[in-house]
Amino acid sequence: MSAEFHGLRVLRGDPEATAAGLAGRRVRGVRRHGKFIEIELDGERSFIVHLGMTGKLLLNGAPGKHTHAILTLDRGTLLYDDSRQFGRLELSSGLPARVQALGPEPLEVTLGEFAERLHRRKTKMKALLLNQKFLRGIGNIYADEALFRAGIHPLATAARLKGERIRKLHAAIREVLAEAIAAGGSSISDYVDVDGRQGSFQVRHNVYQKTGEPCPRCGAPIRRILVAQRGTHFCPKCQKK
Repeated sequence: MSAEFHGLRVLRGDPEATAAGLAGRRVRGVRRHGKFIEIELDGERSFIVHLGMTGKLLLNGAPGKHTHAILTLDRGTLLYDDSRQFGRLELSSGLPARVQALGPEPLEVTLGEFAERLHRRKTKMKALLLNQKFLRGIGNIYADEALFRAGIHPLATAARLKGERIRKLHAAIREVLAEAIAAGGSSISDYVDVDGRQGSFQVRHNVYQKTGEPCPRCGAPIRRILVAQRGTHFCPKCQKK
């Protein structure tokens, strides 16, 4: 492997030192840790990628004005494109401590652990789902969609949820994420996968960015509010505090 970096804003660390640290490395595997992608390398090193809002990893893509890193492999190139430069790249010894400190994987957390973590939190549910130390990997779209499926208001207090409502939310989170992964994600603006293909889960959104449209369950207009400085979409009739 060899690397070159053109956008210093997205890179944590010195570009020349990072390129030297990547030179000659072999890729041992790729895995996800919440919203972070870990490219495992030999020599107990890892190249960490966080896509932010507009970042893309493109296999054998054509470099453009938003290309900030080019990794040359023995079988092609991997480009990092990011128009708004909110993403981050980093060479590290395994997962950085701040990434290891994130909460459990939502597709793996048990119902019992999920309930216990909820009972310790007095914050609002939407804000809690966006907190990566609570569960890692849930973003704005999937928080809105999971809360809708579970019939829980985004301003409901986490510690007050009980029994069946907890079970429904635990199941809804897992269902929404599994379905979104199977559909290749949600291409709202410019998201594409490594081969440049758009996701299709956006056609199955019930509330996200549906402000004013009728709720698919009851017909009431979908509302939008701000929670934790993020646009939040919900049905005021179907989702209860």
